[in-house]
Amino acid sequence: MASSREPEQPNDRHFHVVDVERRRGRGARSNSSGRFEKDVHEAFDDGWESLAELDAFKTEVFEDTAKSIISRNDSPDISFEASINPYRGCEHGCIYCYARPSHCYLGHSAGLDFETKLYAKSEAATLLEREFAKPGYRPSTIALGGNTDPYQPIERQRRITRSILEVMARTNHPVGIITKSALVARDIDILQPMAAKGLAKVAVSITTLDRHVARAMEPRAATPSRRLETVRQLSQAGIPVTVMVAPIIPGLTDHEIEPILEAAREAGARDAGYVLLRLPLEIKTLFREWLAEEFPGRASRVISLLQSMHGGRDYTAEFGMRQRGKGPYATQIALRFRLAKQRLGLGGERGAMRTDLFEAPGDRGKQLKLL
Repeated sequence: MASSREPEQPNDRHFHVVDVERRRGRGARSNSSGRFEKDVHEAFDDGWESLAELDAFKTEVFEDTAKSIISRNDSPDISFEASINPYRGCEHGCIYCYARPSHCYLGHSAGLDFETKLYAKSEAATLLEREFAKPGYRPSTIALGGNTDPYQPIERQRRITRSILEVMARTNHPVGIITKSALVARDIDILQPMAAKGLAKVAVSITTLDRHVARAMEPRAATPSRRLETVRQLSQAGIPVTVMVAPIIPGLTDHEIEPILEAAREAGARDAGYVLLRLPLEIKTLFREWLAEEFPGRASRVISLLQSMHGGRDYTAEFGMRQRGKGPYATQIALRFRLAKQRLGLGGERGAMRTDLFEAPGDRGKQLKLL
């Protein structure tokens, strides 16, 4: 049955956990309506076994009719100013994903809807070429995957990310990719010559080396071993690779900082970065539900440690603090990470990518400008 009631504040919500058979292979445990909806709809058992009549959650893909493709930000916490997200929503189903609340702007839930109701920007390459052709356009590194993964499973058929890279390769435009998918290796044929010109780099996210933890936490993402193999393939092709230990979950994965960096360096990574677990808006409830089911013995400690790094709260949105936290435990994590990087020689080759090679669409063969 479906209930309808006035929405509560995200901090106060207690969602109904969806039956395990309906959400098998997914990350979130519930699917409450988004925070902007007038009414909140949730499935619950009314005693007449009506839940058995509900279908399992299946992936649906809708067309995104965006009129522009490049997003810009001025956040001091983010290393890039421009980004492209070929998809909205993400089938990887990572329970900690900070992009989940953005699905509420589409009228969906940050829970299971985020993993199953996906939007594809099929015209992305055309829109990008149009942006590049504008007279006032000035190139700067564009990040692919700043919000959702550009190489999530539907990219195998849709190939939108690849079409974007083809435009960037033709115009010699710098690109940085953020992914936890092994599918990025498919595009080495494009990325390798771009990297040789100083136009491409890839960041691979590795949150844990424990296959079982990864399966529970990121149910449809590549296994840790496949991600490391992807790092190796990219590195051997001459493509600069950074490993992102993101997020670090205190009391659950923080003991793996050094082993992850060691494995990443052995695979050929040149740099590394990290972000602490963030629990804004609906994620605080979704993560607690997941933690209580998957790791009940660690749940209270994980939340306690996280709150100790956010002034007693689940999350602090302040720049400089939201991704790193503060306090003794946060300082300890930062120190361990820095020392491990120094010991392994990670981070010594960082440099800006080239923008001087950019050729706007239609400019090839034209006479060069004097000034």
